[in-house]
Amino acid sequence: MHLVDSHGHLQTRPFAADAAAVLADARAAGLVRLLAPGFDVPTSHAGIALARQHTGVDTSVGVHPHVSAEVGDADWATLVRLSGDPTVVAVGETGLDYDRGFSPREAQLANLRRHLELAWERRLPLILHCRSRTGERDAQDELLRELTSAGVGEGSWRERLGDRPPAVLHSFSGPVDYAEQALAMGCAVSFSGLVFRRGEEASAAVAPLVPDDRLLTETDSPYLSPPGAPRRRNEPRWVAVTALWLAQRRGSDPDALGAVLVAAYDRFVGRAGLTPTGAAPDGGPQIR
Repeated sequence: MHLVDSHGHLQTRPFAADAAAVLADARAAGLVRLLAPGFDVPTSHAGIALARQHTGVDTSVGVHPHVSAEVGDADWATLVRLSGDPTVVAVGETGLDYDRGFSPREAQLANLRRHLELAWERRLPLILHCRSRTGERDAQDELLRELTSAGVGEGSWRERLGDRPPAVLHSFSGPVDYAEQALAMGCAVSFSGLVFRRGEEASAAVAPLVPDDRLLTETDSPYLSPPGAPRRRNEPRWVAVTALWLAQRRGSDPDALGAVLVAAYDRFVGRAGLTPTGAAPDGGPQIR
């Protein structure tokens, strides 16, 4: 089964000593695509460096809602510049987190809005984080309002992004109707090890609803370990656990689902039509 990790922070400190070995292990397990998103200035720089070093790895630049109050205008100018690097395939990780609330809501909203503007300018899709406290949905509802206000899903966005989804709901969390509204805007949905946690049961109902061409899997490494993976450091190879869960929920053959996931990833990053076969010089998939 071909595996896709559309959101694995392999450029971060927990992998500083062995990122190449971790990537090799993942490839041995079937991984053929990896996106290492940035979530502040240092990880955006590091993501670009990682993607330049390893064939088959893409990256993005952005500011996580947790640190949205800490990133000033000079930092943002740096990220705008970095967003033009050829390895950058998306804007984010950005979004709203009203669960832990490490940054004020006003700062999170301002941060999200400038990511929306940058995605529009660069003709790139967004990577969206969204969490509410258990039993609540205020972050999901506010995110949908912001996307609607920015015109996401309308013809002008489709003209700029072509066949690419305007955004992906990273590590999906929320009610079924939230997913339905995002899907109606053309967004993609990505599932992580979060689906195995108590309180995330709605993910099982959402899994069959996502069209094949907007379906993604991820680890959110080093976080959100699925059952069987080390709790202290999740790795890209463990995306297999979530992929098999997804195959079961969709009634799909795992190998067939693997092909679907690769095609959906390539559509998201703007390289539709490629195949996961062929060895790159470093042992990874030949996708460039």
